[in-house]
Amino acid sequence: MSLPERQTDIGPPHYEKFLPPVIKKNYGKWAHHEVLSGGTMVHVAESGDKLYTVRVASPRILSTDTIREICEMAEKYSDGYLRFTTRNNVEFLLSDQSKMAPLLAELKDKKYSVGGIGPRISNIVHTQGWVHCHSACTDASGIVKSVMDELHDYFTTKTLPNKVRLAVACCVNMCGAVHCSDIAVVAIHRKVPVIDHETVGKMCEIPTTVSSCPTSAIRPNPKTKSITINEEKCMYCGNCFTVCPPIEIHNPQQDGVAIVVGGKVGSLRTDPKFSKLAIPYIENEPPRWPKVVAAIKNILDVYAANAKKHERVGEWIERVGWEDFFKLTGIPFTFQHIDDFTFMRDTLRNSAAFKY
Repeated sequence: MSLPERQTDIGPPHYEKFLPPVIKKNYGKWAHHEVLSGGTMVHVAESGDKLYTVRVASPRILSTDTIREICEMAEKYSDGYLRFTTRNNVEFLLSDQSKMAPLLAELKDKKYSVGGIGPRISNIVHTQGWVHCHSACTDASGIVKSVMDELHDYFTTKTLPNKVRLAVACCVNMCGAVHCSDIAVVAIHRKVPVIDHETVGKMCEIPTTVSSCPTSAIRPNPKTKSITINEEKCMYCGNCFTVCPPIEIHNPQQDGVAIVVGGKVGSLRTDPKFSKLAIPYIENEPPRWPKVVAAIKNILDVYAANAKKHERVGEWIERVGWEDFFKLTGIPFTFQHIDDFTFMRDTLRNSAAFKY
């Protein structure tokens, strides 16, 4: 199988122009791969050619100096070839095995974390947080740093029953992958937005503001030349604040995070799964979020101790039952766990049998 020649006059260049020569040569003709260690692996082609991968964690939001440093190491050891994974890991792609040891030594000397391959946690995919996003309910970089400091061994050396994908989303719009990750944090607003009626008419287009609401909770108020919000329909998503800043959604005393579990993208063994609610609310506690970190570590440790080999978090929960999940983790079951969405019938147990 050969790569076709493609040329476009818009958009980014075609990816084939950036493939390492060994991948171009063996495109579509790889025989197998083998995990060598927690952060290294090798792909073997039918021709016998080998491609070695060294995976390194990154904080996702990188400084220019860090990017330059990573690129310099790629030039030195992997002929300038590297890639970023979908979960913000950096992978150096080497065709020369003799360069692996010097690369690993330099990464260690510069205090980069090598790991995330095989039955371990991967790097956390996350959204922008307070650094860049104007509607965030929590921070991303702070939570990610705190969580990964605690779970660092699960990235580098300690193994799990299967790979575990972590994610953080800073509001329910979920720019991150929290809806399909094994353990994830989704930040939430808990109060209806406060409207500055005097400013709404001066700064906002009323029709645009009304149409921004996914639940039709916003209606125009011609008398005040502003809007009204039906509190029963409001889902606290903050879309209205995005298009109309005088509708203030932020509340430092009420904003916080929820933790969801059991999602996955892969279809191996079982179908892909959406994440489901485990902990409805934990308050923001910057800069280290100790309760959030403890809750995630607790779930991960219980999963590691009780799941069978190859089981993902969601598969383990479905095998033992949600009752036992709450019992084993010590997480209290509350009314927020009861799904009362309009179309929730598809998610309900339809038999009289309870699984304990």
